[in-house]
Amino acid sequence: MSEPSASHLPFRLPATLAFCEPWLMRLFKWRYIRFATVGASGTVVNIGVLYVLQEWVLPLFVVDASLRLSLALACAIAVATVNNFAWNSVWTWADRLALAPGAVLGWDKNTFSRLLKYAMSCWLGMLIQYSMTLLLSLYIYYLLANVVSILLASVSNYLTNDWWTFRQKPVHPTE
Repeated sequence: MSEPSASHLPFRLPATLAFCEPWLMRLFKWRYIRFATVGASGTVVNIGVLYVLQEWVLPLFVVDASLRLSLALACAIAVATVNNFAWNSVWTWADRLALAPGAVLGWDKNTFSRLLKYAMSCWLGMLIQYSMTLLLSLYIYYLLANVVSILLASVSNYLTNDWWTFRQKPVHPTE
């Protein structure tokens, strides 16, 4: 399912890798590949926040290990969700937002409204990730459990965001 592509990469390639740009642009024509790339960056953010909170910050304040993991996981999911919202807005679904009035990513009512919509559309994915991480962490290392859970949740996140948050509005011809 090919869709209109973003006109640029969300990052600059080093000069030595400039030859890769045409190949990457062809690959990123598929919206799900762009979504998955953003999701990969969100996974790095998620794991980083989870690790720092679980291993360094929360042990100073929370003695109970299961409560500490729950709190760290909730914070990691929240930070990664905001990260993914921003990147999906400026890259994955930028073509759809460019056509909508007030679609600029900023500190305004439209962005906040879209962020709430994004978070609500990700609730199932967040629930899947949260519960599966806690369940799997009983059997495997918590960071590995988190990655597996993120992969499972990503499909529902893509489908709900494509259908609702960043839905292409029908264009009505002016009469």
